[in-house]
Amino acid sequence: MKFFDEAKIEVIAGDGGNGCASFRREKFIPMGGPDGGDGGRGASIWAIADRNLNTLIDYRYTRVFRGQKGENGMGSDRYGRGGEDLELRVPVGTVITDLGTGESIADLDADGKRSLIAKGGNGGLGNLHFKSSINRAPRQSTPGQPGERRELRLELKVLADVGLLGLPNAGKSTFIRAVSAARPKVADYPFTTLHPNLGVVRVDDNRSFVIADIPGLIEGAAEGAGLGHRFLKHLQRTGLLLHLVDISPFDPDADPAKDAKAILKELKKYDEALYKKPRWLIINKIDLVAEDEREARIAALVKSYRPKRHFVVSAISGTGCREVCFAIMDHLEQARDHAAADR
Repeated sequence: MKFFDEAKIEVIAGDGGNGCASFRREKFIPMGGPDGGDGGRGASIWAIADRNLNTLIDYRYTRVFRGQKGENGMGSDRYGRGGEDLELRVPVGTVITDLGTGESIADLDADGKRSLIAKGGNGGLGNLHFKSSINRAPRQSTPGQPGERRELRLELKVLADVGLLGLPNAGKSTFIRAVSAARPKVADYPFTTLHPNLGVVRVDDNRSFVIADIPGLIEGAAEGAGLGHRFLKHLQRTGLLLHLVDISPFDPDADPAKDAKAILKELKKYDEALYKKPRWLIINKIDLVAEDEREARIAALVKSYRPKRHFVVSAISGTGCREVCFAIMDHLEQARDHAAADR
């Protein structure tokens, strides 16, 4: 199934039914009073988060959703039936924004969470409501109210604890394959990864976290170069970023430290809050460097980058990956404890 993380739709809630103006007409009752019923309520439209969905592809092809209209009121005190509410199921992590006002309507970040995105119109009143001591035969009734009409943008931001960051071909997909059961495509050319991949890393039976792999970033990504800028939003919910750097790039003239700093500049241009998230340096492909050169290369990269923590791994062989997973799990648990204590 194709991965779509954005969609624009139009939602039109149902109009309320009109109220009825009628009078009681029965044999031997010459002047029956008003008996017009109210119109039914128009259908509202709701968005519901569903953990069984992982893409917005359904909303790429069906873009307009209309709620049922309420039935009109009828004589003999009969009220119109209300429209049946319409439910739109979206993946967990979907943010819904009104395109007309720019207002954020809902952030569906938990399974089963629901939000009203278009309210149905109220039904009109029948003439039954307008009788009084001086007006015994009212002929007025009110029409139903129109339902809300909105143009919305649906934006999926995946829910992950840890996000992977780095240039194309830095080994992000290989790393997520090494630490989880996820199996993204891996090849020796840039932009092998075309959409985000999620993997669950199990440290032991009761401890696990979710890691997200996005397409690689290149210089100029904040202005739209490459693919990664489209998917940086998927890192906004993470609690920790892992910046993977290839210490043995194909290009002999490439400088890993300079390339790593270029990525950080793109991150800062895109979102200051994302740039300030906790970030660790993961030095990958150490197995491709001669043993007598390793310490010098690592020291030069760490000195230039100045990370809070750094790890040296070989994702393809799994060397060092287990230590990274345990450190991540400890960091996330400490962050959760601090958040619980602050409440």
